[in-house]
Amino acid sequence: MRPGFVGRTLDGLGLLFGRPPAKPAAEEITEEARAIHVFKKTPDERKRRKAAIFAEFEDPKASNKWRIRRWISILVLNGIFIASYWSDLQLVEGALTASRVLGFHFADLNSSLQLMLAHKHVVLNLLIGITTVFLIYWVIGGRTFCSWVCPYHLLSELAEMLHLKLVKKRVVKDHPLDRRLRTVMFFVFAVLAFVSGYTLFETISPVGILSRFLTYGTAMALIWVGVLLLIEVFWSRRMWCRYLCPVGLTYGMVGTVTPVRVVHDVRNCFHEGKCREVCLVPHVLDMTKLGYSTEVETPIGPDCTRCGMCLDVCPTGALRFDIKGISRHEPTSH
Repeated sequence: MRPGFVGRTLDGLGLLFGRPPAKPAAEEITEEARAIHVFKKTPDERKRRKAAIFAEFEDPKASNKWRIRRWISILVLNGIFIASYWSDLQLVEGALTASRVLGFHFADLNSSLQLMLAHKHVVLNLLIGITTVFLIYWVIGGRTFCSWVCPYHLLSELAEMLHLKLVKKRVVKDHPLDRRLRTVMFFVFAVLAFVSGYTLFETISPVGILSRFLTYGTAMALIWVGVLLLIEVFWSRRMWCRYLCPVGLTYGMVGTVTPVRVVHDVRNCFHEGKCREVCLVPHVLDMTKLGYSTEVETPIGPDCTRCGMCLDVCPTGALRFDIKGISRHEPTSH
């Protein structure tokens, strides 16, 4: 990841669109970061860090604080739609794809794009809803929608837990796909909507299917959701979210430049890789490998879902949530 605002932004977008992560060239690393990498490779520091890693493995201090918060967020936000509809309060109308909350219009960016391409005109209320959602996710950044709002994400995360257990027991084997496939699918669905006049993506999107089912009780399409989950359990880990769904790609583009981000501090990092093991999109944490950080403090790119799982397992606080221009942080001594 290249240092500087422009370099980080371009690298982040590259990863978002599927470029494989790569070790930075020597000239891309700042002098301060290079000095830290050199120090960490000295015999005494290697020995100290190795001992600290073994101690952490023997007495892990990982929590599920952020995961619990996310699950509560998903259940509460989707529960509001259900409660409002069935109680006929009309405070929250619609579903995640398009809704009106206390009179304010909200519209999912990708769903709105599909609809406008299919019908070939712009609806004013839809434009207002897009603007509202755009501003929200520009502020909070990344693919926050995916891990904090999307109902399919919760089911897929449960499927992932089962998948990892089966992989550990060698019952199944994971089949990673090319991450560039998600970018291809973004354009494929857009072209199909424009040519056919039909929003095909909305028909097969588990996000919309689950949101409409939870709110209106339309259950037939759940068969497709079940098929996706079975594929993710027995064949490819988080296949829909990682390789196919254009929704996350859309929100990632919006949140590329955002004040709210996860930041990695190389001074505190053990580089033992626990964060990458639990990360939903591990390619965004390549800078946690020893020698890969180009800066002392590096914001994680726009493909980050802001799930917080890396924060839960990091034993040193090398990863943290940060608000640009507001948060203040000092390195921890270990």
